[in-house]
Amino acid sequence: MSEVTSVLLAGAMVLALVLHLAWLARASRNRAAAALAIDLASIRTVIADAADVSDGTAGVITWEGSWNGRRVQLRTIVDTLATRKLPARWLSVSITEKVAVPGTFDMMMRPGSPTTFSNFDHLDHTLPKRSAFPAEAVARTDRKGVRFPLETIASHLGIFAEGRAKELLITPKGVRIVWLLAEAERARYGVFRQAEFGDSTLDPALIERLLVSVSALRDAINRNERQAA
Repeated sequence: MSEVTSVLLAGAMVLALVLHLAWLARASRNRAAAALAIDLASIRTVIADAADVSDGTAGVITWEGSWNGRRVQLRTIVDTLATRKLPARWLSVSITEKVAVPGTFDMMMRPGSPTTFSNFDHLDHTLPKRSAFPAEAVARTDRKGVRFPLETIASHLGIFAEGRAKELLITPKGVRIVWLLAEAERARYGVFRQAEFGDSTLDPALIERLLVSVSALRDAINRNERQAA
């Protein structure tokens, strides 16, 4: 084989590789766009005026709207931190209305490693263990010595018994639950280091259920505060 032929063959192989990579990137973008459209359609069956307000953060999509007359926020987060055994896709559901609490209350289930969706690791004060709380839960706050309506909170933690609820965050600005939607497919991630989550589209029934849960907890806390005043 002549030198010219070798150069032409090498050039053809490089071009083929570049074209293949471009095709893979385009296919990936098309799949992402289709999945986003499906998620938005699911969300709008529950939150009719939901709007995408994402700020461009990689792996994070945020929607805001109103539900039962209250401002709400939904967010999906792809967590690929190296400390996790497998990447995870989380769903964050929040009521963004005032709550009668004196500071931040953050309850995390099995807080063994950092997360991309929470400031739990930056809270300085760990609250004493409560028997009414899940055994694997750790609660922290940003203000030492403040009192929270722990009995009221404990009575609304049934959803954490299923093992997929990861965090409960209560602040004066709202209530949030973070839920594990899916973990990456082990085989694909192990070989290609690609975080594929299979069929992890948003379920309107799950969205509704989580909204009902955070809304009921907010109402109970505010009702408790009015009765104590």
